[in-house]
Amino acid sequence: MKLYYAPQTRATRPRWMLEEIGAPYELVRLQLSKGEHKQPEYLKIHPHGAVPAYSDGEVTMFESAAICAYLADKFPDKRLAPPVGSAERGPYYQWLVYSMATMEPPVLKVFLNTRMLAEEKRSPVVAEEGRVQWKDVARVVQQAVEGKAFLLGEQFTAADVMVGSILGWAGFMGLLDGFPGLQAYVGRLTSRPAFKRANAD
Repeated sequence: MKLYYAPQTRATRPRWMLEEIGAPYELVRLQLSKGEHKQPEYLKIHPHGAVPAYSDGEVTMFESAAICAYLADKFPDKRLAPPVGSAERGPYYQWLVYSMATMEPPVLKVFLNTRMLAEEKRSPVVAEEGRVQWKDVARVVQQAVEGKAFLLGEQFTAADVMVGSILGWAGFMGLLDGFPGLQAYVGRLTSRPAFKRANAD
């Protein structure tokens, strides 16, 4: 298995999954500042020239949520996904999709318009729109983990990797203030040895 990676990107999600699994893998580090992700050879792997990308024999794929879901199913003995057909499988799919479709967009709005974009391109209106949208998301996720260790109960899954990754990003920007349940949940996730290994560098 080979993961194409750059730190502080969405590639940290499948790296975390790989560390949870514990199987050998190769980490291919791309220096985004040098444009290595836009070179023709890498564009054959990821046509948008982004990270992460993943290869496993004849399988080559991108999109962090898809890679995490694939890895969970590839190693069923690690119990990082509920069994297919189980009652928990539906909510598991829900949170995987929710993480990208509903959680990430408002965080991205705030990030782009307070940190990433050049000052003259930032929009305080869009940033505030993101903050307002985020509060609705945060309430939903906080309610989902209330009284539970993880999203699906006591079993940690790839859904926690995806949701937890975005919550960590949100926390970096102060968006978890006023949500103690989410702060506690993130604390449980970041204390995991696999998370620490995946974010050690």
